[in-house]
Amino acid sequence: MAQQEQELSRSLKNRHVQLISIGGAIGTGLFLGSGKSIQQTGPSILFAYMITGGICFLIMRALGELLLSNTNNHSFLDFVAEYLGKKWAFITGWTYWFCWIAIAMADLTATGLYVRYWFPNIPQWLPEICALLILVALNLIAVSLFGELEFWFALIKVVAILALIGIGAYMIFTHYPTSAGPVKLANIWSHGGWFPKGLKGFLQSFQMVTFAFVGIELVGLVAGETKDPEKVLPEAINNIPIRIILFYLGSLFVIMAIYPWNSLGTSESPFVEVFSEIGITVAATVINIVVLSAAASACNSAIYSTGRMIRSLAQEGSAPKPFVKLTKHQVPANAIFFSALVIFSAVIMNFVMPSQVFTVVTSIATTCFLFVWGILTYTHLKYRRSIRGKQSHAFKMPFYPLSNYLIFAFLLFVSGVLLYTPETRLAALVTPVWFLLLRGIYYLKFQRKQKGS
Repeated sequence: MAQQEQELSRSLKNRHVQLISIGGAIGTGLFLGSGKSIQQTGPSILFAYMITGGICFLIMRALGELLLSNTNNHSFLDFVAEYLGKKWAFITGWTYWFCWIAIAMADLTATGLYVRYWFPNIPQWLPEICALLILVALNLIAVSLFGELEFWFALIKVVAILALIGIGAYMIFTHYPTSAGPVKLANIWSHGGWFPKGLKGFLQSFQMVTFAFVGIELVGLVAGETKDPEKVLPEAINNIPIRIILFYLGSLFVIMAIYPWNSLGTSESPFVEVFSEIGITVAATVINIVVLSAAASACNSAIYSTGRMIRSLAQEGSAPKPFVKLTKHQVPANAIFFSALVIFSAVIMNFVMPSQVFTVVTSIATTCFLFVWGILTYTHLKYRRSIRGKQSHAFKMPFYPLSNYLIFAFLLFVSGVLLYTPETRLAALVTPVWFLLLRGIYYLKFQRKQKGS
């Protein structure tokens, strides 16, 4: 029984993983920020989503092959330690932890803002504390409860998108009259063509499009706690392209067919505009519920993933040993409490720090995600060159090693875009300080100790 308690539970069901894989690829940016994205880029944003989605699919195939090569490993960090060494596992693990902590802090703040839509007089920190306490409590009970919560969060987002696509299809076929003119497919390309902002606008769109896919690798982390990872993981990963086409491309295609890209507002969600157009007066309330669930979902995923990541770090000796311990429900409670405590600092920061700090922190986090994806891809490359990687495998990454080098080229390209864009340049320049800090901590903790012995 003691040995069993040291293993994470495998109680996530297939439907949990399938919806988590969908929810991981759909953020609040699609519901709230898509109007601004379309305005800045035009219809060429569809091509940016297709390219980025294809690269993310290859990253997920690399992760899937790694995880299925040894199902005793519960996270990709175990493979980083095995193929790249303890130092890179330390840097990657804490970087991934920091990414999700920053995202959780931003989404916790967003939760407070969304709740104030209905209750404008309550202080913003109150719903933040309530949301954090509820999500932590649910994560402590059982992993199956986390899966159930994410299932319903993702379902809310899926229903909203499918409703938009269904309404949009009806409006296209009936040439529905709107304030911007009749709905027609030609609205997409008849206002400056497919690249109205030129090559510069198209290339800069990859910054926001890549951010939209941050967290897609979470499905690889939860697969370690499924009953049948050999069946569930390939199914979830192989369906990613279909989901990208349906949810992202489908919704943006419909929005631009209803409203010409240059007539969309940036202050209001395009979803609200579409639903309001056909007389749904509670459209703003409905979309607020959707974005609230999306923010809660991101925070829930952050609590889950950071807890597992710290436990993996503790198992490698890169974090305090008490974080390895599991509860009788096979949940890493100590690790979850620690992450939640750090996330709680978002509440304090709302009082003492300006909002710009959150923009910088989340920009740094998304820059760090590029690093994590790069390490994942390089770990896969090292694995395939090993003896184990040359053995037969039912879920090998397609077009190896070309796919790996294609991913590297894309990540370097997006890093260049981040450096080129004024809004994200500071974050891209500051991020190396984080890696230098981790390298220094690792040296003090391990290498100096080894030299002393």
